Amino acid sequence: MRVFGHDLLRTPDDPEMHVRDPFFWGAYPMAPWCGRVEAAPVVIGGKRVSLPANFLDGSAIHGQVYAMPWEVREDGSLAAVRAGGDVWPWPYEVTMRVQARYASVGLDYALTNLADEPMPAGIGVHPWFLRPLHVAIQANGVLSPNQATPPDPTPVTGPFDLRELAEMPSDLDATWTDLSDPPVQLYWPQLGLRATMRAEAPALYIVAASPGHLNAVALEPQTHAPQAIRRLLNGEPGALAMLDPGASLQLRVELAFERAG
Repeated sequence: MRVFGHDLLRTPDDPEMHVRDPFFWGAYPMAPWCGRVEAAPVVIGGKRVSLPANFLDGSAIHGQVYAMPWEVREDGSLAAVRAGGDVWPWPYEVTMRVQARYASVGLDYALTNLADEPMPAGIGVHPWFLRPLHVAIQANGVLSPNQATPPDPTPVTGPFDLRELAEMPSDLDATWTDLSDPPVQLYWPQLGLRATMRAEAPALYIVAASPGHLNAVALEPQTHAPQAIRRLLNGEPGALAMLDPGASLQLRVELAFERAG
């Protein structure tokens, strides 16, 4: 993503790095779930779900479509090859449409249940924005840590209170909720660029991570909180949605940029 001549996403010199190490580059869609869920067999709606661990902490992370081929449709949208029916027992389809205008971009995602019974569902996008970067997240609640979030958020305090635009402390990894509009603001001081991120979904969470060893910050709009399968089974807030057959879960993300100073 290049804005006013500046690349803003962490991108490898070798595109094959996206295949070998898919999680720490670019801005990839997450579906049919987002973030971390437990890699353990469970039964949902009479279906056995047995997701393999794909991350160092032993979790099943970021869904399936990040590693699947996509096709370009005649109308210019992108569609994932139909997936599911495996360790995720429900077949589904994900589509994405990108609309770029002078200084803004709109990203429309949809996850459609192709099964004959209800399917648990979540969708999101995982961009890595280059540092140096100042961030503001307009949220009153936070869930932390992302590896094992509690059922309910706590009020933002200390390093988790990001309501003022500033450098994000290193090595934060949490989920912000109870969001205001706009939920996220960004500022690249060396580039003189500002951005506003807005998102629309039936439910909205912002996951953010600032690994100290990376030159980028992740700011991820998504439709549920971490451990969303546990949340669904336990009746906790922030769970995966249950999609009826043929229904779609939609997420729209808008980024508007302007020169600063």
